[in-house]
Amino acid sequence: MNAPIDLANQPPAAPAALVKKLEKLGIRRRFDLVLHLPLRYEDETHLYPIADAPYGQPVLVEGTVTAHEVAYKPRKQLRVQIEDGSGTLMLRFIHFYPSQLKQFAEGSRIRALGEIRRGFAGDEMVHPKTREVREGAPLAESLTPVYPTVNGLTQPVLRKLVHAELKSQRLDELLPEALVSPLALQPFADAIRLLHQPPPEWSAQQLSDPQLPAWQRLKFDELLAQQLSMRLAYRARRLGHAPRIVGDGSLTSRLLASLPFQLTGAQRKVLDEIRADIRETHPMHRLLQGDVGSGKTIVAALSALGAIEAGYQAALMAPTEILAEQHYLKLAGWLEPLGIGVSWLSGSLRKKAKQQALDEIASGQCRLAVGTHALFQDDVAFQKLGLAIVDEQHRFGVGQRLALQGKGEEPHQLMMSATPIPRTLAMSFYADLDVSVIDELPPGRTPIVTKLIASPRRAEVVHFVEKTCAEGNQVYWVCPLIEESEALQLQTAVDCHQQLGQDLSLRRIGLVHGRMKAAEKAEVMAAFAAGQLDVLVATTVIEVGVDVPNASLMVIEHAERMGLAQLHQLRGRVGRGSARSVCVLLFENPLSDLAKARLKVIYENTDGFEIARQDLQIRGPGEFLGARQSGLPMLRFADLEQDQALLEAARDLAPILLERWPQAAEAHLERWLAGKEQFLKA
Repeated sequence: MNAPIDLANQPPAAPAALVKKLEKLGIRRRFDLVLHLPLRYEDETHLYPIADAPYGQPVLVEGTVTAHEVAYKPRKQLRVQIEDGSGTLMLRFIHFYPSQLKQFAEGSRIRALGEIRRGFAGDEMVHPKTREVREGAPLAESLTPVYPTVNGLTQPVLRKLVHAELKSQRLDELLPEALVSPLALQPFADAIRLLHQPPPEWSAQQLSDPQLPAWQRLKFDELLAQQLSMRLAYRARRLGHAPRIVGDGSLTSRLLASLPFQLTGAQRKVLDEIRADIRETHPMHRLLQGDVGSGKTIVAALSALGAIEAGYQAALMAPTEILAEQHYLKLAGWLEPLGIGVSWLSGSLRKKAKQQALDEIASGQCRLAVGTHALFQDDVAFQKLGLAIVDEQHRFGVGQRLALQGKGEEPHQLMMSATPIPRTLAMSFYADLDVSVIDELPPGRTPIVTKLIASPRRAEVVHFVEKTCAEGNQVYWVCPLIEESEALQLQTAVDCHQQLGQDLSLRRIGLVHGRMKAAEKAEVMAAFAAGQLDVLVATTVIEVGVDVPNASLMVIEHAERMGLAQLHQLRGRVGRGSARSVCVLLFENPLSDLAKARLKVIYENTDGFEIARQDLQIRGPGEFLGARQSGLPMLRFADLEQDQALLEAARDLAPILLERWPQAAEAHLERWLAGKEQFLKA
C-alpha cells in the first residue's frame, strides 16, 4: 500500500516527469491516487438539442461543423459554428493551436461540453471541452470525474491512473466495527468507489453534497488520522526529558508586591497550570491564549521568575523588533529592581552591544534574554536555559521554534498568542499542545467604541483628533504602507504624517515605521509613551505589544485592506486607561464583499474569540494559521466548522483506538499519511 508510484508500464509520457507532476499534487504513493478525490463531475450522460439546452450550467451538445474561421477582432480567436437541426451554436476559443483547425473542418461531427451564454452574435460556448465523434456514438454511462491537477497532467491520464489503483488496491475496512458502528458510517470501500465511479443514477448535485455519507466517512477518517498523529506527538513529547523547575517563590512574591495591580483570577489559574507543568520532568508545550489586553506579559514574567528562582535562565522571543523591545522595556522595568539581569538581543544591534549580550547570556549573568529571531542564531549559547517563551507564536515557523528549543537540555516551552484560536482549530491543529486561556480582562478596562467612516469624511476625523488631544489624550493614526504604491494608491504613513502636521499644526506629531532604525523607533515610541507626542502616525508595526494608557483614539486608514486579526490587535492599543476610547475605521469605497464581511464583524464584535471564529469562517484554516509559515498541514476534505461533530468523534475515539487496537491505529495512519511525520508537529 505504501509502495512508491511505479510508472514504468505507463505509456509515452516520460515517467520521471509524470512522477514529478503527481508529487506536486501530494501523490507520492500508489494509495495516494485512491485518496485523490474528484473536484467536481462532468455530465456527459445526456445530450441536449441545441435549441433546448439551458443557460448557466454545463451541458453536452452535438452538431455538425458548418463554418469555422480565425478572427482578429476584437482579438485573435477561433470561431466554430455547429448545428444539429434544432439550432446553431458558436464555439469560441481565445487560446487555440493551429492543429485544432483540422478537428473543426466543415462537416465534422463535434460534441461540446460547456455553458451556453448569449453572445453578440447569438448563443455561444467559450472554450468548451470538445471531441470529434461519429453520429450515434454512445454517451457516457455515468458522470465523469474531474480531478485536481497541474499543468501538463491531463484528466484522461489522471483518470487512468486512479482507476488502475482502484482495481489493484485493497480497500479493506481497517477500523474495528465496535469503534465505527455507533457512528453509522458508510464502509470505506463503498465511499471511495461511489466518489470515483458514481453509478449512472447519481447526479453531480448529489455527489457534491458535503453531508453525503461517502464524504462523511472520508472526512471522519481524515480527522481520525490527524487526531491519532497528534496523540502520538503528545505521547512522544512526554517521553522527553526536561529540567524539573521548582522555585522558592521569593522573587515572585517581591514582584507581585511591587505591582500597582492585582492579578485576575484567570491569570492566577493559568499560572498554576504553567507551574504544575514545569515541575514535571517532561517538556512543557503549553499554548497561552488571551485576548488583547488580557495581561499575558505579566504571566510570562512570573513564569520566567519561576525558572530563575530554580537556577535556570529564561528566554522570550517575539516576531518583530518593536514588539520584542516593548517586552524588554517592560520586563526589565519589573525584574531589574529585583537584581535580575535582563539582556536584549536583536539583529540590529551593533557588534559590540551584540557581543556583550552574547557574553551575558553564555556566562549566566543574564537570567532573562529578550529578543527577536536573533535568539536562535548559532552564536547564541545559553548557560542553563530552562524556559523558552514565544510570543505571537503563529508568526514563527516550526523550524525557528525548534531552534530555540535546542538552546537548552530540552527547555519547557510556553507559546503565547493574542490572536485567539477558535475551539475547532485548537481541537484539530493544536491537539498536541496543552492550552491555557486568560478569559478575563483586568478591571478598569473601558469598552472601545468602533466607528466606520468613509474616507471622504476624513476632515471630520481630523477634527475629532484635535478634540481628543485638547482633552489631554493621545492618538494613534495607522497607515498600511510606508511609501507610495502605484498599484494600491494607498495613503502612506510618510504623506499622512506631513498632512496631519499641516492639519494639526499645534499638535506634536511623531512617525514610526518598520524601515526606521531600531534606535529611532525606540526614541519615538518612548516619547509617545512619556506623553511628549500627541499623535503617533505609524504603520502596523504597533499592532501588538504597545501599551500607552493615555491613548484613547485609534484611527486606521484603509481598514478594508486589513485582516480581522490585525484590526482587532490595532484596536486593542486603546482602551487601556480610564478615558472613553474610540477606534475609527476609515475605508475607501467601493468595498468588496470580503471587505464588507470583515468590517461588519469588527464593527459588531469586541470579543477576540468570536472575531477569530468568524475570521476562520471567512478565510478558512489555511490563511488563518498561515500554514506555509507555520509548517502545519491542511485538511483536504474536512471543514472544521461544518464537521465539528465528526471532529469531536475523532478526538474522542483516537485514544481508544491507540489503547485497544494499536495495530488498527497504525494501519489507519499508514493508509492516510504519505509518512506519519506529515501530520506530526514539533
